[in-house]
Amino acid sequence: MTKNPTAFSPTTTQQKYLVQQLEKVSRSFALLIPYIESPLRHYLGVAYLLCRVADNIEDCTQPLLWKQARFDEFALLLDEPARAAGQLAEWERQPWPGLTADERQMMGIGLGLPLWQLYGAIPRSSQGIIRRWVGAMVKGMRGIGDPQTRPAFVRRKGIEVLESELDYNEYCYYVAGTVGQLASELVVEQYQLAPEVAARLHARAESCGRSLQKTNIIKDFVEDLNRGVCYLPDTWMGHAAYAPLELGGAELPWKAMVLGDALNEMRDSMAYVLALPVHAKGYRRASLMCLYPAYHTMLSAARQADLLFTAGHRIKISRMAIAQCISDSDKTLLDNDAIQTYCAKLEGAIFDCVGAPVALRPA
Repeated sequence: MTKNPTAFSPTTTQQKYLVQQLEKVSRSFALLIPYIESPLRHYLGVAYLLCRVADNIEDCTQPLLWKQARFDEFALLLDEPARAAGQLAEWERQPWPGLTADERQMMGIGLGLPLWQLYGAIPRSSQGIIRRWVGAMVKGMRGIGDPQTRPAFVRRKGIEVLESELDYNEYCYYVAGTVGQLASELVVEQYQLAPEVAARLHARAESCGRSLQKTNIIKDFVEDLNRGVCYLPDTWMGHAAYAPLELGGAELPWKAMVLGDALNEMRDSMAYVLALPVHAKGYRRASLMCLYPAYHTMLSAARQADLLFTAGHRIKISRMAIAQCISDSDKTLLDNDAIQTYCAKLEGAIFDCVGAPVALRPA
């Protein structure tokens, strides 16, 4: 049973706007969102786009103090979305180097104002959940690059590298773990979940976000290096003699450790899905449609272990594999044993390729 399913009913034009913007910024997210029941799917769509606006501020190549001023303005809009028209007009006059044309348009009135109007129309309780967790993300992102705050970076071989494993996990929490908590609170509200179920979800919500972020960090390692940044921690790099920073590869046990760390998060993500009651069917399916491709991405990495962290580092799963993940999520949706078997089989295949991970000695 859902709570007040008609409390938020965006117009046809607003729904079309959400679909179009989600397809622009994330085809994978746009693919799974229709499976989620209303109004939750609309809340999640608005929240996701707000997170992408925050990403745009971070991705812009302006100096730190400029970004921090924009983050402060963004935080104010979370509290007072009615101010959006004036703020977006000011943002339109700002240069946004490093952003694409579509990203710049999201920072202005044309494509930005409809998003803030949708956010402003969300009922108070649900809007408060979005405000709290997007605000937590923005607070963390505001400190990225500030030497006085965590997560901290160090410079190695001309690359900005997260300093420690703690910084790695904290970074992944701010940019993705907060989203896991946001979604979980909205899910508890929408499906009226019992307190004990809510507690199990919240205990693993951050891992859901971090697992997807860590998967992307591994997948996009070379692309990030080309931008002058490495999100794998410097303490890990030291154990590989910093060779990955020059695309010199690493020993297989080191690669197994990197993949194994992400798989630890995925196990918690699986437990999160298992804790979702079957009447939360739409969100449960959407969660599987995130989890299964993440496992297949790690399997793709493991199968080309010799090339990982070299110039030949290419990790991608095919459209056919994505289609199979969608089919598999449908087949296993209501069967917890089948979900566990599916994930265990993929994890076993990954470790067959790279070997079981061994923890690194403290740096």
